[in-house]
Amino acid sequence: MGVGRPREFDPDVALDSAMELFWRQGYEGTSLSDLTEAMGIAKPSLYAVFGNKEELFRKALDRYAARRSDMSCNALSEPTSRRAVERMLLAFAGVDAEGDTPKGCLMVQGALVCSEASETIRQELCARRAEGEAALCRRMAEWKEAGDLPADADPKDLARYVMAVAQGITVQAASGASAEDLRRVVTMTMRTWPPV
Repeated sequence: MGVGRPREFDPDVALDSAMELFWRQGYEGTSLSDLTEAMGIAKPSLYAVFGNKEELFRKALDRYAARRSDMSCNALSEPTSRRAVERMLLAFAGVDAEGDTPKGCLMVQGALVCSEASETIRQELCARRAEGEAALCRRMAEWKEAGDLPADADPKDLARYVMAVAQGITVQAASGASAEDLRRVVTMTMRTWPPV
């Protein structure tokens, strides 16, 4: 069997470029031409290494989720729900994001507007967001059991509330809200957090 020509690009770097482009432009707002230009590869290489656009998007989501889960896992390991929620919301707002990192959240913005042709992508993003909410709900139940939340607090309602605020913050961040404005939203949200 003959040896093929070696790859002339780093797949990890190319995937990072695709992830950032999808993050900035959404799934449907990103064309194959946009992707090949940003990734610095030809269409045949894109298909050979990453599959079609939908498969590439899923790989970009996996890459993004792995990075985001580091933040979430760190926040969820906080001893108090108040500190964890504040850290999560600030991270979703991207107020401490470095450099030219896109604002907002790929999981939220990736398919805010989707045609019927992209319904599977919309469903994928909904399912991934639901997984995040379920993890937060489980942690809320642990905080409640530990006495960090009032006895009448509903972990499911709290998790849903936090995720609704987080998703709203990501849309505002992507729309150009200032870091200071987003910090104020987080501060206001924390004023409503159930006292122990």
